Amino acid sequence: MGLFRKNPNEVAYTGGEKHWADVIKNSGPGELLIWRQPEEDFNTNSTLIVMPGEEAIFIKGGTVEQTFDNGTYKLSTENYPFISRLRNAFTGGVSTFNCVVYFVRKAHSVEIRWGTDSPIQVRDKMLGIATKLRARGAYKVQIGDPVKFLEKLIGNNVFYQTQEELNKYFISEFQSKVKSVIARAINESNTEILGIDSRLDELSDTIEPFMQEILDDYGLKCVKFTVAAIDIDDDELRRRYDEIGVEKLRNAQADKAVMGILGDDWGKQQAANILGNLSMNPGAGGVAATGAGMGMGMAAGGVFGNMAQQMFAPMSNSTPVQQPQPFQQAPSGRFAQPTQGNNSPTSSNTSQEDPMEVLGKLKRMLDAGLIEQSEYDAKKAEILSRM
Repeated sequence: MGLFRKNPNEVAYTGGEKHWADVIKNSGPGELLIWRQPEEDFNTNSTLIVMPGEEAIFIKGGTVEQTFDNGTYKLSTENYPFISRLRNAFTGGVSTFNCVVYFVRKAHSVEIRWGTDSPIQVRDKMLGIATKLRARGAYKVQIGDPVKFLEKLIGNNVFYQTQEELNKYFISEFQSKVKSVIARAINESNTEILGIDSRLDELSDTIEPFMQEILDDYGLKCVKFTVAAIDIDDDELRRRYDEIGVEKLRNAQADKAVMGILGDDWGKQQAANILGNLSMNPGAGGVAATGAGMGMGMAAGGVFGNMAQQMFAPMSNSTPVQQPQPFQQAPSGRFAQPTQGNNSPTSSNTSQEDPMEVLGKLKRMLDAGLIEQSEYDAKKAEILSRM
């Protein structure tokens, strides 16, 4: 065994040994956030090359000597050719003037995906029931303070070099903040949980400052934080909303059935509703007041008059009661008062109408709840008595 043993760190050098002056540049994989260059204890006047998007940290004697942006530099160390080999003979070949270079990636990281490992407990404001949510998304980081990052996360022999390793380190703190902010936002909102996807951008912007607060202590910047989706992890909530949807569909189908009886024109339905109210207020004044109330954008006078003539005019054959006259719409859009005069009796027109058609209309009005059963029976008996 020779006296001048080789420094074991020299195995990383080209050819397996140090040279008079070496070139130090990043040889690590591109996906790493930080890389410790394996060539250590290099001789003084060695050349350091830092590429764009990188920053180099030169550590000498266990302290940060200097940081370097992209460019080419000469490094000054306490290691010299021949002299270092002689000096290291007393320490088993290991240099007492250790020096090393770390290369830090300054470019933005690729997206680091995250997701909640357990459900977020919230209460749906619409249904008033507790439910469970899961959130997922991604974020990007950038090393803002390489020295702080090195001191806090790397140390001497502890490595968080990859983005995935970094995510594992922060996941507990991240998830705590994410769950807290999402739960608070939903509990303070009056909207249903099913509409939470419309607020993803808002939630992302709200959570990002909390993430930045965590990363600041480690020399990192949160470039972008995104909540990609919030999934409902509760079958009971889906079932309840499905029931509400089915109920709304049934109500819509029922409304459609009523419209099928009354006709597609909504104005006709409103006129028919007013006609039903006349059974409780048959006076001419009530008719005029009711007709005036229909004047908001609907020419209901003619509709009401025609239905009144067809349904109730036959009663004039037995009892000479003055019939309300059809409303005429004035040019200004207001309903004019009924015209007075000797109008021809409507019974002659009704007598020519098919009794089956009249009875059919009465039956549809009864089914729609516009007239009472007693009114229907009386009119039916009256029409049948004239046949």
